[in-house]
Amino acid sequence: MSTTVHTEAVNAGPALSFCPMMSNYGAPSLTLVKGEGTEVWDDQGRRYLDFLCGLAVTSLGHSHPVVTEAIRNQAGTLMHVSNLYNTLPGPEVAITLDRLLQTFSSAAVTRAADPTVVTESPRSQRGQVLFQNSGAEANEAAIKIARKYNGRGRHVVLSALRSFHGRTLATLHATGQPEKHEAFAPLPEGFRHAAYNDVEAMEAALDPSVGAIIVEAIQGEGGVNTPDAGYLNDLRALCDDRQLLLILDEIQTGVARTGEWFAFQHDAVMPDIVTMAKGLGNGMPIGAVWAKREVAEALKPGDHGSTFAGGPLAAAAARATLSVMEQMDAPAVATQKGAELTSALLALDGVATVRGKGMLLAAELTTDGLRGRTGGEVSAAIAANGVLTNGVTATSIRFAPPLTVSSGEIEEAIHKIDAALKGAQL
Repeated sequence: MSTTVHTEAVNAGPALSFCPMMSNYGAPSLTLVKGEGTEVWDDQGRRYLDFLCGLAVTSLGHSHPVVTEAIRNQAGTLMHVSNLYNTLPGPEVAITLDRLLQTFSSAAVTRAADPTVVTESPRSQRGQVLFQNSGAEANEAAIKIARKYNGRGRHVVLSALRSFHGRTLATLHATGQPEKHEAFAPLPEGFRHAAYNDVEAMEAALDPSVGAIIVEAIQGEGGVNTPDAGYLNDLRALCDDRQLLLILDEIQTGVARTGEWFAFQHDAVMPDIVTMAKGLGNGMPIGAVWAKREVAEALKPGDHGSTFAGGPLAAAAARATLSVMEQMDAPAVATQKGAELTSALLALDGVATVRGKGMLLAAELTTDGLRGRTGGEVSAAIAANGVLTNGVTATSIRFAPPLTVSSGEIEEAIHKIDAALKGAQL
């Protein structure tokens, strides 16, 4: 990708006496106007390396030429029709997702063959896809599918503490962060939480009203928390034993980011329902729910719908994104680049540990790295040096660069991060 620095300031529009945008995101620190590959520029012409990618969205980098051309061509052909009619890109994407969801690497199957792991091999089963517009909508639809499949009396969904599943009222209650609930109480009933990475705690929270468990293979917003090996296998065994649906939230971890097409594939388990969104359209809003056919068949005409979900424009972007990812062997690239970034971060004096997989990582900072600052304040200092990250907890920084990031860009970012950890502004 080009490394040309854009120095011209961009006219941001007329000055306003009030902010026309609601304040739920707080005052924005930057106005970004252009992106290319790993680089973005603000309205003052300053260049940044984007090591957050819109929260793990632009996995092929900004303005990828193949995805851009696919959107341009589709916009000139057919942008929208009702879901009462079929269009061309959507079914192709659904078929590809069904195949990739059941593409287990030999390394993953070998790991699952460990005698200490309960589930020894994936149990593949063809499924069906329901498109949505976002991750929250995908999880909302998954919850509805689970309720419809299980029937009245088995409506409760069990999730993990510190999880994040969305901001709709239902997915907010599924989110295991009680501090986010209070302002919107009372929330819809039918949700319960137990400790993450603790199958015994999950089992203790079960009763006959629970019909499904929803969990992230790696907790993204909760801090890039990675469970012990075998955790998902044990959850699968628990769900089998209690006849529960296992829902894997792959909104942030899916579509090759962690070094497998989906993060549950590291453990070679097969969920009943999978949700995805962020990396699927490389910036075009699209989400999806996959379910095993017998589960998917619970939805009947009129049970669920969305005007824009799975429209040809978004589906064309997803089709192009998946095509490029398959050609480049994106899981292998994520593994290699993730190892490179992890090694570079661990070499910094202010970093204690790095957790996560592939290109979804969090660096836990030492006292010297924090220098009395919060993770958010350190992230702001890193941004001031020209690298965009996220203070995912009070003591750690999240990294989700594009899979297309170069070794030179990693080296440049590490230099700027190192300076910020030392309290220096470049």
